[in-house]
Amino acid sequence: MSLASGPGPRLLLFSLGMGLVSGSKCPKNCVCQDQEVSCTDMQLTEYPPDIPLNTRRLFLNNNRIASLPALELGFLSDLVYLDCQNNRIREVMEYTFIGVFKLIYLDLSSNNLTSIAPLSFSVLSNLVRLNISNNPHLLYLDKYVFANITSLIYLDLRNTGLQTISHDAFQHLVVLKTVYLSGNPWNCNCSFLSFTMYLLLSQLDHPDDQDAICEEPMELAGWPITRVGNPLQYMCITHLDQQDYIFLLLIGFCIFAAGTVAAWLTGVCAVLYQNAHRKSSGDDMEDEYGIRVTHQIFRSNTQFNQGRSLI
Repeated sequence: MSLASGPGPRLLLFSLGMGLVSGSKCPKNCVCQDQEVSCTDMQLTEYPPDIPLNTRRLFLNNNRIASLPALELGFLSDLVYLDCQNNRIREVMEYTFIGVFKLIYLDLSSNNLTSIAPLSFSVLSNLVRLNISNNPHLLYLDKYVFANITSLIYLDLRNTGLQTISHDAFQHLVVLKTVYLSGNPWNCNCSFLSFTMYLLLSQLDHPDDQDAICEEPMELAGWPITRVGNPLQYMCITHLDQQDYIFLLLIGFCIFAAGTVAAWLTGVCAVLYQNAHRKSSGDDMEDEYGIRVTHQIFRSNTQFNQGRSLI
């Protein structure tokens, strides 16, 4: 019996196929056990290769990884837990997590994030906990950054560079329960009003609400952003500042000037109308007087002629 016809090669091919599907290898210096891969504190500078494809929990924390490759990460279709805290990740792109749609827990805290692309987390419809705290260079979040993650319950935004955030960014977070917002240089201007009113009226839990405070403007410095909604509403809607008074003064002056000009024009038109009416009345009186005089002359002539006839 030849080797080609025996069960050995078939068994070998089957074993290799199962190994490829399950990802039986384990990254060097990492620990792999029960669908969990731990590469913590390995001084890794890039995403480790050979991660088993059936991995459900992946720990990459406390390394020097600068980016997450979407292709390699996308092979982990069963991944539900990803810990990338304390690395050097600079950005999250729209397709970074496109293959890990089962992800429930994601930790990107303590990195060098400067940008998170819109719709970056949109495929993570099962995501429950998201931590992007301690990223001091993260200055802006697009209003679509949390789009479609309707299962999110826990969100940590502490200690970033965020100064403001749009209320529209939270409209998709329909089951959000807990949010951390402290340690950010919040600028509580009028563009921040909708978000502060959302915090005031929502039923969210803010464990750090006393430390999440406004840094600007000076009038509201030190106010907790969860309580600044009403005074900010007064300042932005009912309160008038110096520029508003100047604007109102200019509007009043313009209205007064326009009224004065309109009154003058009305007076001129009235005078002209009266003059025209007076002239018209005078001409009529002259015509009537002329007709009367003519009639009198005609009568006098008639009487004179009649007198001569009698003689």
